[in-house]
Amino acid sequence: MNRITSLFNIKYPIIQAGMIWCSGWKLASAVSNAGGLGLIGAGSMHPEVLEEHIVKCKKATDKPFGVNVPLLYPQTDELMEIIVRQGVKIVFTSAGNPKKYTPFLKEKGITVVHVVANKKFALKSVEAGVDAIVAEGFEAGGHDGFEETTTMVLIPMIREAVDIPLIAAGGIASGKAAFAAMALGADGVQIGSLFAASKESSGHVSFKNKIVESDDGDTFLSLKKLVPVRLLRNAFFEKVRNAELSGASREDLSELLGHGRAKKGMFEGDVEEGELEIGQVAAIIHDVKPAEQIVREIVADFNQTAERLSGQVW
Repeated sequence: MNRITSLFNIKYPIIQAGMIWCSGWKLASAVSNAGGLGLIGAGSMHPEVLEEHIVKCKKATDKPFGVNVPLLYPQTDELMEIIVRQGVKIVFTSAGNPKKYTPFLKEKGITVVHVVANKKFALKSVEAGVDAIVAEGFEAGGHDGFEETTTMVLIPMIREAVDIPLIAAGGIASGKAAFAAMALGADGVQIGSLFAASKESSGHVSFKNKIVESDDGDTFLSLKKLVPVRLLRNAFFEKVRNAELSGASREDLSELLGHGRAKKGMFEGDVEEGELEIGQVAAIIHDVKPAEQIVREIVADFNQTAERLSGQVW
């Protein structure tokens, strides 16, 4: 066992990211049943919907699972109350100050992990008392850091700065990538895009097909005047890019984005006018597979890589 498997009481140090519109109870329970840690993504859920997903997840698995809560949402207090009431033991927080909820959650006996994209927030997370950190590189899908620091740079930089368990995220879609992350100092990996395209993902089948069909250079970091987000190229993205190139203001971009754009694309399947959040690794995802198979293949690939490299000395 390593520090991550010990912390969460799981078989493999593989975390399924809590992605909006993709990470419902079916995906979280499937990953947990396969030996990883599944996360319900609360960012796209009203409080009553989150409670329903937690209840169903508890029925679908007797293994540990958690909830990811982006702290920028207005109903966060209600989400946290539900998490405590339902007895969830693991919470990943993101997109906000880790000091706001960590003491409250720790008092309830909950293991807390915070997602960061730079050293500054890694140190703030340690000060807040979190149990572990997810360091997410620039390659990742969804909301990224302003610094555009790649995973290969971010992981050793944060490993040098903190002693607590460290989970690498961004650009990881194979056992080889997981092995590289561990070599750089990570104790485990968080995987998003690969699970977004899984059979159990609650993302629309058209979104999954779009991921599978994507190629090199089809994702871009956009909307940096609002909150940086990596998007898959489509008609909506082209409107965003043209607006940014013409000097659009923050207000202009906010108006263009509107409301419900991510739901429209990722959940409802409008792959042209919707917002499609996915990582650079979409270019090497070629199939929609069950989550259990994904975990199994990552573990086998990791072990084969470790064996292949074990005798190499420079």
